[in-house]
Amino acid sequence: MTGLLPVEFLDTAGITFAAHPPPALTPRERVEVDRLWQETRAGNPAAFDGPIAAALGVDRPRAGELVVRWAPATYRMRALRRLRPPGRVPGSLYVTALVPTEGGILIGRGSPGTAHPGCWTLPGGTVEPPPPGEDLDIAGLRRHAVRELLEETGTRLPAGELRLWALTRSRRFGSLGFHFACPAAAEALVRRRHATLAGTRTAPAPETPPELDALAFVTSPDEATDLGPTADYLPQLLGRYFDSR
Repeated sequence: MTGLLPVEFLDTAGITFAAHPPPALTPRERVEVDRLWQETRAGNPAAFDGPIAAALGVDRPRAGELVVRWAPATYRMRALRRLRPPGRVPGSLYVTALVPTEGGILIGRGSPGTAHPGCWTLPGGTVEPPPPGEDLDIAGLRRHAVRELLEETGTRLPAGELRLWALTRSRRFGSLGFHFACPAAAEALVRRRHATLAGTRTAPAPETPPELDALAFVTSPDEATDLGPTADYLPQLLGRYFDSR
């Protein structure tokens, strides 16, 4: 693994999804996962063991096709990262939104109550399994990216205006990031909407601040990394984005 970049880019053509059962745990792992989750809750009472779609891997049955294997799980399953070698740990499916402005690409800093406080990322979040009877698909991921963008920044966009721009896979746990490009927005408007969101979230309920407690607009990967720690995918993704302009 030495010398490899944190994430690799996968082809976005011909993506389909195949649901699988959740990963099996040994009795010892069940006990440890529950114990580690209680530790997490003790350190962050706002932590919620909500549903997530775990990434089990990808298959390429033929040229131009990519099958994403996934399974329903909950956040506490991430404790397996402390119990198993990286190659045996399910990753996450997550979405992000690339919002260009005249000042640069929008990124945000995770607030203290989030899973990665102080970390700069694109707006986005972990994907949840679809409702019973529905299939996971790109349209659903697009809607999820729209929802995350609204919840984290106050920016509302029609789902049809987003397009899948890149797919990344983490080299450590195999997490899959579906990155959607958005139409250009005015920086001042984005800042104003986020400020309004922050005001409505903090005034009546200061214990639940916005997930992003600060915004920045960057024009290069270096500008992002100069701000502080970033999500593993961010420098590479920004580098590819700006190289393509």
